[in-house]
Amino acid sequence: MLQYSLSEQIRHGMEVSNLAYDVARELGYGEQDCHDLSIAGLLHDIGKIVLVKEISEHPLVVEEMKVVRMHPRESYDVVKRCGYSESIQKSVLHHHENYDGSGYPDHLFGDDIPFGGRILRVCDVYCALTSDRPYRKAYDQDAAVRLMLEDIRDFDMKVFLAFQKVIHENKRRPVVLGEFSIDERGDLV
Repeated sequence: MLQYSLSEQIRHGMEVSNLAYDVARELGYGEQDCHDLSIAGLLHDIGKIVLVKEISEHPLVVEEMKVVRMHPRESYDVVKRCGYSESIQKSVLHHHENYDGSGYPDHLFGDDIPFGGRILRVCDVYCALTSDRPYRKAYDQDAAVRLMLEDIRDFDMKVFLAFQKVIHENKRRPVVLGEFSIDERGDLV
Protein backbone atom coordinates (compact mmCIF):
# COMPACT_ATOMS: atom_id res chain seq x y z
CA MET A 1 0.00 0.00 0.00
CA LEU A 2 1.27 3.43 -0.86
CA GLN A 3 -0.88 5.51 1.45
CA TYR A 4 1.01 7.59 3.99
CA SER A 5 -0.41 10.12 6.38
CA LEU A 6 0.43 13.75 5.83
CA SER A 7 2.56 13.74 8.98
CA GLU A 8 4.52 10.72 7.67
CA GLN A 9 5.17 12.56 4.39
CA ILE A 10 6.30 15.71 6.20
CA ARG A 11 8.46 13.74 8.66
CA HIS A 12 10.14 11.89 5.78
CA GLY A 13 10.78 15.17 3.98
CA MET A 14 12.29 16.71 7.12
CA GLU A 15 14.53 13.69 7.71
CA VAL A 16 15.77 13.71 4.11
CA SER A 17 16.23 17.48 4.35
CA ASN A 18 18.35 17.31 7.51
CA LEU A 19 20.46 14.42 6.27
CA ALA A 20 21.00 15.99 2.83
CA TYR A 21 22.20 19.21 4.47
CA ASP A 22 24.68 17.29 6.62
CA VAL A 23 25.96 15.17 3.71
CA ALA A 24 26.43 18.25 1.51
CA ARG A 25 28.29 19.96 4.36
CA GLU A 26 30.50 16.85 4.77
CA LEU A 27 31.27 17.00 1.05
CA GLY A 28 32.44 20.60 1.45
CA TYR A 29 29.58 22.41 -0.28
CA GLY A 30 28.92 26.02 0.70
CA GLU A 31 26.08 27.20 2.89
CA GLN A 32 23.81 28.18 -0.03
CA ASP A 33 24.15 24.76 -1.68
CA CYS A 34 23.50 23.02 1.65
CA HIS A 35 20.45 25.21 2.25
CA ASP A 36 19.12 24.52 -1.27
CA LEU A 37 19.56 20.80 -0.69
CA SER A 38 17.69 20.97 2.60
CA ILE A 39 14.76 22.63 0.79
CA ALA A 40 14.93 20.07 -2.03
CA GLY A 41 14.95 17.28 0.57
CA LEU A 42 11.86 18.68 2.23
CA LEU A 43 9.98 19.00 -1.07
CA HIS A 44 11.31 16.05 -3.08
CA ASP A 45 8.12 13.96 -2.80
CA ILE A 46 5.53 16.77 -2.97
CA GLY A 47 4.38 15.40 -6.33
CA LYS A 48 2.94 12.37 -4.54
CA ILE A 49 0.21 14.66 -3.21
CA VAL A 50 -0.76 15.47 -6.80
CA LEU A 51 -0.76 11.79 -7.76
CA VAL A 52 -2.40 10.30 -4.65
CA LYS A 53 -5.84 10.17 -6.30
CA GLU A 54 -4.46 7.84 -8.98
CA ILE A 55 -2.96 5.37 -6.52
CA SER A 56 -5.16 2.85 -4.75
CA GLU A 57 -4.70 1.51 -1.24
CA HIS A 58 -4.01 -1.99 -2.56
CA PRO A 59 -0.62 -3.49 -3.43
CA LEU A 60 0.85 -1.67 -6.41
CA VAL A 61 0.17 -3.07 -9.83
CA VAL A 62 2.18 -2.22 -12.95
CA GLU A 63 -0.07 0.72 -13.89
CA GLU A 64 0.23 2.20 -10.41
CA MET A 65 4.03 1.82 -10.47
CA LYS A 66 4.03 3.91 -13.65
CA VAL A 67 2.08 6.60 -11.78
CA VAL A 68 4.44 6.43 -8.79
CA ARG A 69 7.40 6.92 -11.12
CA MET A 70 5.80 10.16 -12.27
CA HIS A 71 6.19 11.80 -8.85
CA PRO A 72 9.68 13.27 -9.43
CA ARG A 73 8.41 15.14 -12.49
CA GLU A 74 5.24 16.21 -10.64
CA SER A 75 7.40 17.38 -7.72
CA TYR A 76 9.64 19.28 -10.14
CA ASP A 77 6.60 20.98 -11.68
CA VAL A 78 5.41 22.10 -8.24
CA VAL A 79 8.76 23.56 -7.13
CA LYS A 80 9.25 25.22 -10.53
CA ARG A 81 5.79 26.86 -10.36
CA CYS A 82 6.61 28.05 -6.84
CA GLY A 83 9.75 29.78 -8.09
CA TYR A 84 12.42 27.72 -6.35
CA SER A 85 15.95 27.89 -7.73
CA GLU A 86 17.09 25.77 -10.66
CA SER A 87 19.36 23.84 -8.27
CA ILE A 88 16.39 22.85 -6.11
CA GLN A 89 14.31 22.02 -9.18
CA LYS A 90 16.99 19.72 -10.64
CA SER A 91 17.65 18.02 -7.30
CA VAL A 92 13.95 17.26 -6.88
CA LEU A 93 13.56 16.06 -10.47
CA HIS A 94 16.53 13.69 -10.30
CA HIS A 95 16.22 12.22 -6.78
CA HIS A 96 15.39 8.76 -8.22
CA GLU A 97 18.24 8.63 -10.74
CA ASN A 98 20.70 5.82 -10.06
CA TYR A 99 24.42 6.32 -10.59
CA ASP A 100 24.50 3.32 -12.97
CA GLY A 101 21.83 4.89 -15.23
CA SER A 102 19.00 2.58 -14.15
CA GLY A 103 16.94 5.23 -12.35
CA TYR A 104 14.17 7.56 -13.48
CA PRO A 105 12.75 9.82 -14.87
CA ASP A 106 15.58 10.52 -17.35
CA HIS A 107 17.91 7.51 -16.85
CA LEU A 108 20.87 9.80 -16.23
CA PHE A 109 24.24 8.19 -15.60
CA GLY A 110 27.06 9.06 -13.18
CA ASP A 111 28.06 12.69 -13.00
CA ASP A 112 25.32 13.63 -15.49
CA ILE A 113 23.03 13.45 -12.44
CA PRO A 114 23.11 16.84 -10.67
CA PHE A 115 25.00 16.66 -7.36
CA GLY A 116 21.76 17.40 -5.46
CA GLY A 117 20.00 14.46 -7.07
CA ARG A 118 22.91 12.16 -6.16
CA ILE A 119 22.82 13.33 -2.55
CA LEU A 120 19.03 13.11 -2.26
CA ARG A 121 19.10 9.59 -3.74
CA VAL A 122 21.24 8.26 -0.89
CA CYS A 123 19.40 10.23 1.82
CA ASP A 124 15.93 9.32 0.53
CA VAL A 125 16.70 5.59 0.43
CA TYR A 126 18.22 5.60 3.92
CA CYS A 127 15.36 7.60 5.45
CA ALA A 128 12.78 5.35 3.79
CA LEU A 129 14.52 2.21 5.06
CA THR A 130 14.81 3.53 8.62
CA SER A 131 11.15 4.56 8.82
CA ASP A 132 8.09 2.44 9.46
CA ARG A 133 6.05 1.85 6.31
CA PRO A 134 2.52 0.51 5.99
CA TYR A 135 3.97 -2.76 4.67
CA ARG A 136 6.98 -3.19 7.03
CA LYS A 137 8.70 -2.00 10.19
CA ALA A 138 11.73 0.30 10.06
CA TYR A 139 15.17 -1.23 9.67
CA ASP A 140 17.84 -0.25 12.17
CA GLN A 141 20.79 1.80 10.90
CA ASP A 142 23.12 -1.16 10.32
CA ALA A 143 20.51 -3.22 8.47
CA ALA A 144 19.59 -0.22 6.30
CA VAL A 145 23.23 0.33 5.33
CA ARG A 146 23.66 -3.37 4.54
CA LEU A 147 20.62 -3.22 2.25
CA MET A 148 22.00 -0.12 0.57
CA LEU A 149 25.34 -1.84 0.03
CA GLU A 150 23.53 -4.59 -1.88
CA ASP A 151 22.51 -1.90 -4.38
CA ILE A 152 25.68 0.19 -4.17
CA ARG A 153 25.70 0.66 -7.96
CA ASP A 154 22.72 3.01 -7.46
CA PHE A 155 24.83 5.53 -5.55
CA ASP A 156 27.71 7.90 -6.17
CA MET A 157 30.46 6.35 -4.03
CA LYS A 158 31.82 9.73 -2.91
CA VAL A 159 28.34 10.71 -1.69
CA PHE A 160 27.80 7.32 -0.08
CA LEU A 161 31.05 7.55 1.88
CA ALA A 162 30.20 11.06 3.10
CA PHE A 163 26.72 9.83 4.06
CA GLN A 164 28.27 6.95 6.04
CA LYS A 165 30.53 9.35 7.90
CA VAL A 166 27.56 11.57 8.77
CA ILE A 167 25.31 8.79 10.07
CA HIS A 168 28.08 7.12 12.07
CA GLU A 169 29.48 10.29 13.65
CA ASN A 170 26.39 12.39 14.24
CA LYS A 171 24.04 10.12 16.23
CA ARG A 172 21.05 11.36 14.23
CA ARG A 173 17.71 11.67 15.99
CA PRO A 174 14.44 10.94 14.19
CA VAL A 175 11.96 13.70 13.47
CA VAL A 176 8.83 13.19 15.60
CA LEU A 177 5.54 14.86 14.67
CA GLY A 178 2.06 14.48 16.00
CA GLU A 179 -0.75 13.44 13.67
CA PHE A 180 -2.53 16.16 11.73
CA SER A 181 -4.39 16.50 8.48
CA ILE A 182 -5.61 19.08 5.99
CA ASP A 183 -9.27 20.03 5.72
CA GLU A 184 -11.15 20.70 2.48
CA ARG A 185 -9.88 24.31 2.40
CA GLY A 186 -6.27 23.20 2.72
CA ASP A 187 -5.90 24.33 6.35
CA LEU A 188 -4.04 22.20 8.89
CA VAL A 189 -6.25 20.57 11.54
